[in-house]
Parts: sequence; C-alpha cells; structure tokens
Amino acid sequence: MDRMSGPHVIRGSVSLPEAELMWRFSRSSGPGGQHVNTSDSQVELRFDLARTEALPEVWKRRALERLAGRLVDGVISVRASEHRSQWRNREAAAVRLAALLAEATAPPPKPRKPTRIPRGINERRLREKKQRSETKRGRSRQNWA
Repeated sequence: MDRMSGPHVIRGSVSLPEAELMWRFSRSSGPGGQHVNTSDSQVELRFDLARTEALPEVWKRRALERLAGRLVDGVISVRASEHRSQWRNREAAAVRLAALLAEATAPPPKPRKPTRIPRGINERRLREKKQRSETKRGRSRQNWA
C-alpha cells in the first residue's frame, strides 16, 4: 500500500509525476484523543513548479504567473489534515494540488465582444418611458377642489 491510487491527471494526458512530489508528514492539530498524539497524519505536499519538466512550457509559464503569490522559490505547497488516516490525507493533498494546477494552467477566457443594443428595444424603452411620463403629468394637472 505504498503506491497512491493512480496518477492524478492535471488536464488531458498531463499528470503529476510521482518522482517530483515531495511529501512531509507531521502530527495534526485539533481533537482526536490518543491517536492524534502518536501518528503523523497531517500531510504537506510540495511540487517544484519552476523546475518541473512534466508540464508544457506554456502551461508552466502560465501557472508560475497565476500562482506567484503562493510560491516560495518556485515551489507550491498544499496541506491536508482533515482525515485521521495519513493515506487519505495524502490522497486529498494530491487531488487538491492537481486541481490547483489544472485551474492555474487553464487557457485564459476569450475576450468579450461588445454587442449593440437593437434599435427596436431602445425605441420601445423610450416609448414606454414617455407613456409613464404622460400618466404622471396627467395626475398632477387635475384640480381636486
């Protein structure tokens, strides 16, 4: 049981290379009784984004730019401690890292093309506005004496 449950795909055929993942384990904080004091179930997963060869150059550049605030010397770090089992925390950290990289390497959205408002819609809006104005003006002219 020392292998993870398959490669964690970032997008398409690109996946996280197991050889480039750096794992660190420590004790989780919070409640848990005796178990939490004896097992290293918290997982910290580190991935050297700046030096990796697994990502295409365009993706790597895009990810480095978008994740600049989270990187320390080109290395991205993800923690997981929500499960009591170290194995499940390892899975959670790997999935979280893959999702983070998938989002960071996604192509930018297409620019929005500004569209014109159809003339008929604008004319109808002005016509309704004028009718409403006439209705209100008619109310104020009447003598209620």
